[in-house]
Amino acid sequence: MKRLALAIGFDLTRAEQDFAWFPADAERLADLTARAAVVGLFSLMAMRFGADFMATGRLTGLLLLVSEALVVVLTVLRRSAAALDRSMQARILTAVSMLGPPLLQPVHAPALAPEAITVLLSIAGLSVVIAGKLTLGRSFGLMPANRGVVSSGVYRFVRHPIYLGYLLTHAAFLAANPGVWNIAALAAADAALLARAVCEERTLAKDVRYRAYQHQVQWRVCPGVF
Repeated sequence: MKRLALAIGFDLTRAEQDFAWFPADAERLADLTARAAVVGLFSLMAMRFGADFMATGRLTGLLLLVSEALVVVLTVLRRSAAALDRSMQARILTAVSMLGPPLLQPVHAPALAPEAITVLLSIAGLSVVIAGKLTLGRSFGLMPANRGVVSSGVYRFVRHPIYLGYLLTHAAFLAANPGVWNIAALAAADAALLARAVCEERTLAKDVRYRAYQHQVQWRVCPGVF
């Protein structure tokens, strides 16, 4: 009986150890799957907009592609988070906000503004995105998480400058490529993006340093608006 009890105890201990490893393995698999999905969606987007640029020479879509390329690079290189929001709400908002741009289509219809204006607006948005991502470095991520509090550079003006850059490049793209599909895709993605900013701050605000930062910088995305 004693040997049987020891054997059962050993098996239970081994089973508990195996089970303890399962969530970590599942999390790593989910993370790799998310990174692969981002790369795959971007590749399809690159083919569409690359072909459009070769055929038309339009720069606005190509600049949006550059902005999304930064997302892919920093997603692959990002560091682990100290605190991560794994709620269903966070997952849905992240997925919807990420799916919008890769689903966009070049539209061969009269633009709502001259290309010179849409290109300048795209460059302005892309500059904000690049400045924000260079400031974040490997602290960039997709899911709401605390990968370190950043308050320098463009983060001195708004708490989510990268999202502001996205909105500018999206507005420029829609002006150059007006279409029902593009409007619907970006309306859903950008609404999710703004909701994601609020969701992210619930996680970040658990850090006393971020709460101090919130007092220093009042606006989330757009000064005077949101």
